[in-house]
Amino acid sequence: MRYQPIHNKFFTNNRKKFASQLPNDAFAVFFSNDQCPRNGDQFHPFRQNSDFFYLTGIEQEKSILLIAPNCPNPSLQEVLFVLKSSKTLEIWEGHKYTKEEAKETSGIGSIYWLEDFDAILKEVMSYHDHVYLNQNEYIKFFPDVETREIRLGNEIQKQFPLHQYHRAAPLLTRQRLIKSKEEIELIQKACEITNKAFRRILQFTKPGVYEYEVEAEITHEFIRNGATGHGYAPIVASGKSACVLHYTENDKTCHDGDLLLMDFGAEYANYTADLSRTIPVNGKFTPRQKELYNAVLRVMKEVKKLYVPGNTINTINEKTNQLMEKEMIRLGLFTEEEVKNQDDNNPLFKKYFMHGTSHFMGLDVHDVGAKHEPLQPGMVLTCEPGIYIPEEKTGIRIENDILVTEKEPVDLMADFPIEPEEIEKLMQQ
Repeated sequence: MRYQPIHNKFFTNNRKKFASQLPNDAFAVFFSNDQCPRNGDQFHPFRQNSDFFYLTGIEQEKSILLIAPNCPNPSLQEVLFVLKSSKTLEIWEGHKYTKEEAKETSGIGSIYWLEDFDAILKEVMSYHDHVYLNQNEYIKFFPDVETREIRLGNEIQKQFPLHQYHRAAPLLTRQRLIKSKEEIELIQKACEITNKAFRRILQFTKPGVYEYEVEAEITHEFIRNGATGHGYAPIVASGKSACVLHYTENDKTCHDGDLLLMDFGAEYANYTADLSRTIPVNGKFTPRQKELYNAVLRVMKEVKKLYVPGNTINTINEKTNQLMEKEMIRLGLFTEEEVKNQDDNNPLFKKYFMHGTSHFMGLDVHDVGAKHEPLQPGMVLTCEPGIYIPEEKTGIRIENDILVTEKEPVDLMADFPIEPEEIEKLMQQ
């Protein structure tokens, strides 16, 4: 692994918190991610299931975790199954966890080889009536490919049809919403690396470079600082491409006079940062570009104040929409009279600002949590207002990561260049 080791106390505490939510007659099963086929005999780079990593720290495929806090056999109250290595496997694929290494990483005392899972599962099943199985329940995600959690979870239900099955996701969602001190430190590290990459591309960007060259500079800085790479597919969108919210082709030329919208974040120890910045390709905003940029920046500074306990993402979105509407009137995109006569189901501001302002983040860039969830200390969210004007070939988004505390919100990216004059100064050095 590229990141500094995480003390296994972190993972042990996470399991204890989860186990405390289970009924007395219940246990839970968690599966690592699959190795995802790419083509030929190749796999995509392996990335561990976020919940599995959160509970174990194990960064290896074909791993299984059992949590059975009330099992009468004490040695089976926490069990981790890992792939048994061999000399041939290590020659071709490299080192795999030994039992001692898996114990040290996870803090779990009972480590078994994967081949022992079926027998131990049968014994644990005999002591319990209720089983908690896990799967990704992100409400806007509809993959065609069946995950290992679903596939093996279905096999367990087929093999033991007389047990009662429950969802582990709601329990883990409540738990993962509030970030621990260790998690906040890892997110801050991801932010620090992201800051270095942003400052690097301020020195690099100029008319004539390709968007993918900018992406390469970002990736270079991520890897050299110990990140595993990007926390999500980076957006490097110049000119009119910035009006495509999830533009990831990153293959156009950056032209003199255009703006360059970038949305990227380093992933460190599986925790991600999430940054958006918009800069002038030639190092100097035009008066209109600066006017638009400052409008978004004013909204961001005002909305950040709302990241306090008790508010919700819905509250933040509503206030942002009101502020953006006022800015759009001032910018001449429509008039107050037109707003009075607009279709309330299709407000005018949505033509130029059509996405939400905030989402939870952590192990996933769009982390667990709902828009109606009241904010609590320890939550980390993005703040990302924007404006998109296709007829002006302009898209501007400004995004920082915010930590909710008992007092004032903490901007984890407060030292990132954000004022237009500061961006211009750094680009012209």
